[in-house]
Amino acid sequence: MRRMHFSHGSKEGPEINLIPFIDVLLVVLIFLMLSTTYSKFTEMQLRLPVADVEAQRDYPKEVIVAVSADGRYSINKTQLPDRSVETVAAALGTAANGGKDSVVIISADASAAHQSVITVMEGARRAGLMQITFATQSAAQAGR
Repeated sequence: MRRMHFSHGSKEGPEINLIPFIDVLLVVLIFLMLSTTYSKFTEMQLRLPVADVEAQRDYPKEVIVAVSADGRYSINKTQLPDRSVETVAAALGTAANGGKDSVVIISADASAAHQSVITVMEGARRAGLMQITFATQSAAQAGR
């Protein structure tokens, strides 16, 4: 009589193959990336700037720069002759009574072009004025 020896297999647990799982996740990720559209952000109507401010600070050495909706500049209620960065920088340098410690307050119209505000910031940098802030109105004032 012959005895049969059955092998019980290896004592290791079953092996989990992750490669098909990763392949499926990559396909889902690619599908989501291709099907997502970002053009909806350009269709939004934005009304800026409005902010609720607890208390406004009073700056003794402030230079107020107003930017109109059509891109004209006014520094301390004096309108600039043109819209170049050089003109803005020269006017900011002249208006800064406190020197390099002066604070530039940009009061831009809600519908002013982004480039107009960037031009003021670049002019302030060229004039050596590094403290810049933005004027806003509260939500209650915006509703009037």
